[in-house]
Amino acid sequence: MPNTAPSADAPLIVIDLQTGMFDGRFDPPIHDADIIAERARKLIDWARRSGRKVAFIRHDGPAGDPLAPGASGWPVWPQLGQAADEPTFGKTVGNAFSNTALAEWVAGQGARDVVLIGAQTDFCVAATVKGAFAEGLGVTVVSDAHSTLDSQDEKAPEIIARHNAAFAEQGVRLTTTAALTGK
Repeated sequence: MPNTAPSADAPLIVIDLQTGMFDGRFDPPIHDADIIAERARKLIDWARRSGRKVAFIRHDGPAGDPLAPGASGWPVWPQLGQAADEPTFGKTVGNAFSNTALAEWVAGQGARDVVLIGAQTDFCVAATVKGAFAEGLGVTVVSDAHSTLDSQDEKAPEIIARHNAAFAEQGVRLTTTAALTGK
């Protein structure tokens, strides 16, 4: 099993945990939405306590989409408690590193690896893993702090488990919320 500990300067990147992923207004909430929000808060607190930086990624959907800029589902989920000095990087595709400002921000932290959590496992989280590797970064995924929706062929827990296995095969370090936070 790969080393599960990210480096001391690895920032926490919170991918697409936006209101539309939790409120159920237009789409069902992501699988285990309340648990994911609780774990995300624990991880954000852990990052802050350990002196790590935290960045939020926000998907900017097309006009008419629940995640379109200005739409009710677009803001970062307020219950996560984003601090005023924690940046938000917008994106219009799955890979958060498509916004070059994110890679510049990570480099500005002196970081050579990142810690990823968020939604959706099979889309933006998976694409951001690949994007981080393309940037030459090491990747830690918190295996119990990312989620998705059921597909026509597969339930969300199966999708999450399949992607965790694939992430490990790709060289991602997997860890859990409890392993990082001690809680």
